[in-house]
Amino acid sequence: MPHKVTLFGLPFDSLTMGETLAAIERLIAQKKSAMIFTPNVQRVVAAQKDAAIRDIYRRADLLLADGMPLCWSSRLLGRGLKARVAGSDLIFAFCKRAAERGHRVFFLGAAPGVAAKAAENLTAKYRGLVVAGTYSPPFGFEADGQEVGKIIALLGGSKPDLLFLALGFPKEENFLWRYKDRIQVPVSIGVGASIDFAAGHVKRAPRWIQRIGLEWFFRLVQNPRRLWKRYLFSNAYFIYLLAKELVSEPRHWAT
Repeated sequence: MPHKVTLFGLPFDSLTMGETLAAIERLIAQKKSAMIFTPNVQRVVAAQKDAAIRDIYRRADLLLADGMPLCWSSRLLGRGLKARVAGSDLIFAFCKRAAERGHRVFFLGAAPGVAAKAAENLTAKYRGLVVAGTYSPPFGFEADGQEVGKIIALLGGSKPDLLFLALGFPKEENFLWRYKDRIQVPVSIGVGASIDFAAGHVKRAPRWIQRIGLEWFFRLVQNPRRLWKRYLFSNAYFIYLLAKELVSEPRHWAT
């Protein structure tokens, strides 16, 4: 069983990427409609204020830390996570594994045409990858019973082993929690903007920027009008949360 690390009230799994891939394969074999989420700082902050999202994260089969600030915070608090496991890395790593092992994948979400382009790029990159299907639902689909039924039918007919879900926060969490037993996919992973990255629709930060924990800043520069409030308030609140935990457990950083 993965080692759990409680961080800001959420039970993160302390895994390397290799261990994560092995855990996903075990969940696929169990065929139990497993949920996996990769929350970053912004989603962790939102979960502090939203009891429903907090509960979904606590019930996830795997909860993985997407963000160096989360890993650094865990070490400051003496609860060191082994590694960052970002959804935008996991989508490539698992597709490589899927191509080798014969797992079928489905891409759901992003803007029209983006999921299909991501599938095209990934099948070109990983020879033998089997894409069970792609679909980009219209805006507001979650309130349309007919559209939800269409998605459930698509997934039921294509029988993927793993679903990559990119609907944005908190739609990913709410959709999986509400419909996971009806879609009957062995493993579903909320991957945020990862399908956009895989499609080449959005440029991802260079590795050196990722390593120093400034990927959020790279995204902010790309789209300041949409993102500045999100990052300003969530980053400030995250610093407050970390300070609060450090004060409550001073032994970890005073020695």
